[in-house]
Amino acid sequence: MFTTRPTLQGTFGMVSSTHWLASQSAMAVLEDGGNAFDAAVAAGFVLHVVEPHLNGPGGEVPIILAPAGGEVRVLCGQGPAPAGASIGHYRSLGLGLVPGTGPLAAAVPGAFDAWMVLLRDHGTKSLAQVLRYAIGYAEDGHAPVERIGETVESVRELFETEWTSSADVYLPGGKAPVPGELFRNPVLAATWRRLISEAESVGEDRVAQIEAARTVWREGFIAQALLRQSATPTMDTSGTHHTGTLTSADLAGWSAVYEAPATYEWEGWTLCKAGAWSQGPAFLQQLALLPSRAADLPAYGSAEYVHQLIEGCKLAMADREAWYGDAAEAPLAALLSEPYNTVRRALIGERASYELRPGTPEGREPVLSAHATAVSTGVSTGEPGFDPLGLPAAGAGEPTVGEPTVARDGATRGDTCHLDIVDRWGNMIAATPSGGWLQSNPVVPELGFPLGTRLQMAWLDPGLPNSLTPGRRPRTTLTPSIALREGVPVLAFGTPGGDQQDQWQFHFFLALALRAPVRGGLDLQGAIDAPNWHNDSFPGSFYPRGMRPGSVTVEKGMDPDVIEELRRRGHEVTVGAAWSEGRLCAVARDPETGVLSAAANPRGMQGYAVGR
Repeated sequence: MFTTRPTLQGTFGMVSSTHWLASQSAMAVLEDGGNAFDAAVAAGFVLHVVEPHLNGPGGEVPIILAPAGGEVRVLCGQGPAPAGASIGHYRSLGLGLVPGTGPLAAAVPGAFDAWMVLLRDHGTKSLAQVLRYAIGYAEDGHAPVERIGETVESVRELFETEWTSSADVYLPGGKAPVPGELFRNPVLAATWRRLISEAESVGEDRVAQIEAARTVWREGFIAQALLRQSATPTMDTSGTHHTGTLTSADLAGWSAVYEAPATYEWEGWTLCKAGAWSQGPAFLQQLALLPSRAADLPAYGSAEYVHQLIEGCKLAMADREAWYGDAAEAPLAALLSEPYNTVRRALIGERASYELRPGTPEGREPVLSAHATAVSTGVSTGEPGFDPLGLPAAGAGEPTVGEPTVARDGATRGDTCHLDIVDRWGNMIAATPSGGWLQSNPVVPELGFPLGTRLQMAWLDPGLPNSLTPGRRPRTTLTPSIALREGVPVLAFGTPGGDQQDQWQFHFFLALALRAPVRGGLDLQGAIDAPNWHNDSFPGSFYPRGMRPGSVTVEKGMDPDVIEELRRRGHEVTVGAAWSEGRLCAVARDPETGVLSAAANPRGMQGYAVGR
């Protein structure tokens, strides 16, 4: 199997992330005696600086962690809808969907508190020690990747006429960030320096300093600036100025929390995902729809293999639409049960399905939002810019606002970050930071970063699992993964990609599980480099939430005979550019030998693995 890079192996520590500076910063923490959790926090804050079009402190992060010798846990850094974010309020504004940008789309910011809770409970370093890398890149500058400037140019008019605080940071002197020239965010650096100063004023105790920083975020100068920004009338994707609903009580009353992961066992593997407030269980449902034995699967990479995975994904995503969310308990046990999936598996025929077909777990009838019902039948909903037959289009190389990560030409768009780390002690972590990107909301002038827009994923129809509900989390696409063998964590992985995340990850995992190992371990790089694909045959999670029934987008590197057979079976295949599908990261640990491995995606030319 041709690969772009070797799968790295060593025994000290391994890091993989979507940006080389984050990977190397995490490795620097490991070299300085820190563990995987210290390194993850440092990398997370560096990603806020070097990938601001993909994530920010005002966004969110789900984290799955496996402490050496401990249980796998999910740390939820997805904030809920504010108390004032009711369906009635949004409907009273004449809205049928939550806008894709602006303060009305802002949930309670969750990323910062999740990183602090992780550092407090599982790290060993101080706040200043983990933040110094991000401060350095914000203050002294970094050479930006191409997509930052391209994203800024795509919203230049908005920044110059409406979101002028964003222009101050991202268009200094009217010039967007340019690769090869240092780009700085001194306001963000000053924010973190002030945070550290106030946290250290409580004394030298590491935990006390972290708790003080959490208080500053929720009640101090950062909270006050966030609230001022939320109350500022802001132009959003509805074409109207709106204010947000965030209050001091919302900020002060929320904390990141630990949860048990959702799990499924297949062929000796146990896959761990976040619960049904994320799309993570869709990965598990795709596993449940496979034959119980790998030997019964069609040949890897064959047209029959790809067809079965596409059709199984459609069924899992239809169930995601009907049953996932935080406003009602999801029937996960039933959705993952063998009797249920025996019935669902029988729906996969020889031809491509063009229907949205949620199931009836426990005999319960599915109920879809009016918008999802409309888009699944190609009916216009009247939303501005809505195309019922497709996702928002974008020209080649033109970033989109929000998080529609794949355009009709198959080109990937910026949206999210990911990092995976394993250390010499066997601690392992996977995290998918997102939201609060530069094109989501105006930069908060005093802070140097914007609010997020995750509420756009909730429906304005009552009575649904994903209805907009005060105090409840909007369903997120963010979905890191940890996999165990015989009860021992051996693999952490994930990818950016919105609705594509649990498609690309699923294909990656099966490539690992079904193909021969290399160098005595999992072929991480080969599985990442293998031709990938996705489908959009379900309502998208991001404004304006269209779908493309029967669609499949494949990379140019896929076998032409496979593409032709998929078309013969009724799939509407779009051949995208080479190296356009997926941005996976992965690390692994062999519990018998202690050998650590890592690999990173070459697509996008910025993800890197490091280690020794």
